[in-house]
Parts: sequence; structure tokens; C-alpha cells
Amino acid sequence: MLSVLALTSVVLLGIASQCTAISVYTNWEKHVQVGSDVRLSCSFFSWHWTSAEVTFSWSYRPDGAKESVSIFHYTNGAPYIATKGPFRDRLEFVGNPNRRDGSIMIRNVDYNDNGTFTCDAKNPPDIMGHPSNVRLLVFEKVPVQAGVITGAIIGVVLGLLILVVAIYYLMRFLVARRVFSLSMSRHGKKGKGKEGSQQRQKPKVPLVFISF
Repeated sequence: MLSVLALTSVVLLGIASQCTAISVYTNWEKHVQVGSDVRLSCSFFSWHWTSAEVTFSWSYRPDGAKESVSIFHYTNGAPYIATKGPFRDRLEFVGNPNRRDGSIMIRNVDYNDNGTFTCDAKNPPDIMGHPSNVRLLVFEKVPVQAGVITGAIIGVVLGLLILVVAIYYLMRFLVARRVFSLSMSRHGKKGKGKEGSQQRQKPKVPLVFISF
């Protein structure tokens, strides 16, 4: 009996901890060209409906730095941008908390903006969870990613295979049609030949004259 109660309590605790957990999602990396704008997306999964007390927090750690600095916070239905730091005049909140979106936009990115951005979200009573990080990489010209090249190669190969298969079946169809036409023409000539031979072989009826 005690073992059953212990197992039940463990299951209930597991369910309770799951129902109070929250999962935050961002991209792994964002590649952007210097001088352009970049959207840093942040969303979350929660077992509860979106609360009116939902919060989003963004922090930033430059490359080579050990400490992160707070750059944005959303709470009580209002966004708050840090009045100090490199993004005070270039950051904009573009998310929709009702849709669990805490995205921000950074204008006119510079090489000094390279670093790690961290997003954290709370949806009371779901407040337990881990923040999510996105690495920002600023380039003079955004390089083509290996995945894009691989996808393009695969697409070309598949396109060629489909083209070859289509040509193969088209040739088979044309050959079969040609063979069928020749077969029909031969049967037609044989039929006409038989009719002619039958007409030539038709016996003549002798004429009989009767004299009185």
C-alpha cells in the first residue's frame, strides 16, 4: 500500500512540475549584413493559456565578454527598452505577447553587435524553464550557408531524375504507338491481298447453248 502511494505521489509531482514548466525558443544563429536590420525571434510553449502577466526579457553578451547586460523587458503589458547600452536607440519591440511572441528588432547592426542574445519568458503560473540563446553574426556580405547549397544541389539532381524518367516513358509511349501503327497497316494490306486473290480465283460459269 505504501509503495502504491509513493508511486502515485511521484507521478503527481512529475505532472505538477511539467505543468509549471515553460519552454523558450529562439534561432541558433542569425547571419546579417552590416548596416541592415535584424529580427530576433523569441517564443515559448506553456501548458496554460497566455497570462496577462506574461513577461519577456532580453539580455546581450558581446563576443569576448563574460557578463551579460539587460537590454529589454516586457511586463504588465508594456515594453521597456534599456536607456543605456549599445541598443538604446536601435531596439524595437515587434512581438505579440498574446501570441506568445517576444521578438525584438535591432536597427542598423554593426560589427560591434556580434554576440549572444538571450531571451527568457514567464507565463504565470508557468515560470520554471530555461532561457534560449541566439548568436548574432554580422558580415560585410552574408555568406551562403552550406545547407542552402546542399538543398540546391539535391533539388537539381531530383529535377534531372524526374526529367530523365519522363523522357524514358515518353519514348516508350512513342515506340509502342509506332509499333501499333505498323502492325495495323500490315494487317490491312494482308486483308486486301486475300480479297484480291479470292476475286481472281472465282470460277467462271460455262455458257451452255441449247439448239432446237
